[in-house]
Amino acid sequence: MKMVMAIIKPFKLDDVREALSEIGVQGITVTEVKGFGRQKGHTELYRGAEYVVDFLPKVKVEAAVDDGLADQVIEAISKAANTGKIGDGKIFVTAVEQAVRIRTGESGSEAL
Repeated sequence: MKMVMAIIKPFKLDDVREALSEIGVQGITVTEVKGFGRQKGHTELYRGAEYVVDFLPKVKVEAAVDDGLADQVIEAISKAANTGKIGDGKIFVTAVEQAVRIRTGESGSEAL
């Protein structure tokens, strides 16, 4: 099993959710986060005063999937979240040792 984590622009969330649903991903976890990469934030004007926004709003999407589905998930997220501009985000993939569904006690792939 793999945990696929993607940090994306907030307005791309619906596109990513639909793309994952189309390839058979049954569940995702979404978290509103803030951060920066090469963008290094930006300046904004508020009530006549200019200030620096160091941390930009992003969305973290997490999906636990079978090993065979991981490459499809990465490709689906990459296509759906791509705007071609700086700050599109990153995808991280880690191994998941075990998963357990609390309600039924199922474990491994059946728990997904």
